[in-house]
Amino acid sequence: MPEYPDVSVYVECLQRRIQDEILEGIQIVGPALLRSVDPPLREAEGRRVTRVERLGKRIVIGLEEDLFLVVHLMIAGRLRWRAQAARASRKTGLAAFQFSSGTLLLTEASPRKRASLYLVCGEASLRAHDPGGLNVLELDTAHFRAQLLLENRTLKRALTDPRLFDGIGNAYSDEILHRAGLSPVRLTRQLDADEVERLRVAACETLEEWKQRLHDQVRDGFPEKVTAFRPEMAVHGRYKEPCPVCGSAVQRIVYAANETNYCPTCQTGGKLLADRALSRLLKKDWPHSLEELEERIANARDGA
Repeated sequence: MPEYPDVSVYVECLQRRIQDEILEGIQIVGPALLRSVDPPLREAEGRRVTRVERLGKRIVIGLEEDLFLVVHLMIAGRLRWRAQAARASRKTGLAAFQFSSGTLLLTEASPRKRASLYLVCGEASLRAHDPGGLNVLELDTAHFRAQLLLENRTLKRALTDPRLFDGIGNAYSDEILHRAGLSPVRLTRQLDADEVERLRVAACETLEEWKQRLHDQVRDGFPEKVTAFRPEMAVHGRYKEPCPVCGSAVQRIVYAANETNYCPTCQTGGKLLADRALSRLLKKDWPHSLEELEERIANARDGA
């Protein structure tokens, strides 16, 4: 799912292309995309774009007459820009927004169409789409600590809860926790003051650096390769690859469709976190440390 750095770059690129332009027409291909009926979508056509902004992981296109298009890309939704008139494809296309300056295409490669589009009227209706999370880049230590400790939950869940923090998802939470040297399953209220500040700084640095990195990659173009898996990442999506800090093999916890990646040496004191499915299967045979895991791998190789 596109997170703060990716969505911010999308917004910057759209601001350069559609700010003050006219939304001339909308083509909807994906039948499940549009989630609102009042006002009707045709009310947006012919309106000038007054602003483009980020609302959590959503992209908001403000129009004249206090109308707002709210786009949530979810996991597989992506935006494409064409400098000329274009239509959404029937295979992966969901919608095409024709502006006086070009066409914004909304696509979704996954067979599970989860991206959404709303047209709302008024600031109050727009704010109803805000989960309420705070932007960590705007928080001082005291406010960050207060937000983090609202509930006693794992750091991974706290960082990715949109009601607590704004725009952080599965990928960048892994990167933040690795930079902070903290276990993803550590409970929020177990942290001391120094660890809380370390987490806040790691969050700010990670999000800012990745936003700048993506901005530099796109430059005057448009982000066409938005992905949660990038080779420059330290741990996310790098299971079994060496940690760039210590060289230990990156490990993971898998739950449902999500996974958490971490370095046992840098983050958990060498302890392997129990994958729920595998630990139940292996029970007493589950290796509890990186050394034990490596020993078993070596013994298996010798036995082969």
